[in-house]
Amino acid sequence: METSFTRRLGIPYPIVQAPMAGGPATPELAAAVSNAGGLGSLGAGYWSPSQIRDAIREVRRRTDRPFAVNLFLPEQPRSTDDEISAMQAHLDVYRERLGIETSPSIAAYAPSFEDQVQVLLEEEVPVFSFTFGIPPAEAIEEMKRRGIFIVGTATTVEEGIRLEAAGADAVVAQGSEAGGHRGTFLSEAADALVGTLALVPQLADRVSVPVIASGGIMDGRGLAASLALGASAVQMGTAFLASPESGAHAAHKRLVLSSAEDATAITDVYSGKAARGIRTDFMRDMKAYPGAIPDYPIQNALTRDIRQAAAQANDPSFMSLWAGQGLRLATEQTAADLIGRTVAEAQAAIGRLSGLAGTGEV
Repeated sequence: METSFTRRLGIPYPIVQAPMAGGPATPELAAAVSNAGGLGSLGAGYWSPSQIRDAIREVRRRTDRPFAVNLFLPEQPRSTDDEISAMQAHLDVYRERLGIETSPSIAAYAPSFEDQVQVLLEEEVPVFSFTFGIPPAEAIEEMKRRGIFIVGTATTVEEGIRLEAAGADAVVAQGSEAGGHRGTFLSEAADALVGTLALVPQLADRVSVPVIASGGIMDGRGLAASLALGASAVQMGTAFLASPESGAHAAHKRLVLSSAEDATAITDVYSGKAARGIRTDFMRDMKAYPGAIPDYPIQNALTRDIRQAAAQANDPSFMSLWAGQGLRLATEQTAADLIGRTVAEAQAAIGRLSGLAGTGEV
């Protein structure tokens, strides 16, 4: 299973655990994936610098193998004060239903990206991955000076080309099937819903760095297919959601294991940015909202208390249940067992195809 990606990082298998910010991507999961031969990831986009530092050190206590830390590129929201006030008033209906404070004050919509990056530099993480854009040139240069491997996220070929030109050492090709937030940054997310099967070979033909296929990949068949398409690795998120090492809420795990491939939708009502998740009552209700959804990260901050209260009440109807379209293939396997099975299935699939090539059968 050696590829240009595994050679660069010195890992046995071309499997990356998706960062999955917001809870699922715990230090336990990241370390378990890395120890099993893949590349574990921390989804640190919402964490404070001190939380990031603690999580990095916890991973290092559990493994001496490479792992990644993922951050979200900051964006300048365009929402007006009136739009934000109107949304706060609307969300108070849900807060009252959950029995929490209405119209809470919010000190900051998101942590400082610059401060987050500084922690990654100080801790000299093995891999820095990012989503929603391209970091400042000076940040990339400093990462490279310290030997940190850099991975960007693209939803179109042009985004991948821009990422390589900016210095990315590998590019995640995020297909429309993928769960969680869309990484689109050069166009509207609705205009960049290219499927994994279409995106990976087109991107692999246009960039020289390793391409990591992402979206709908749940087992060895997906790994073998991605390698055949020109990818050097796969990124799997939903496949790990129900594992014991995952920090996903118990209700989230139950729905991942019991939902079908048509159970998800792309929505911006939780965070102000397009993301794929299992449909909820909140998503359905908010379709009738007459105003504008505040931009990310404002909407994400405004709904945070609702999502947290719903989780505490074990009520998934208001939680953000991010997941991709491969739901029927989800299992409760440990991270190590999932990686072992995926590799064995991929090797078997490649063997079968090699045999077919010799016989002329299809």
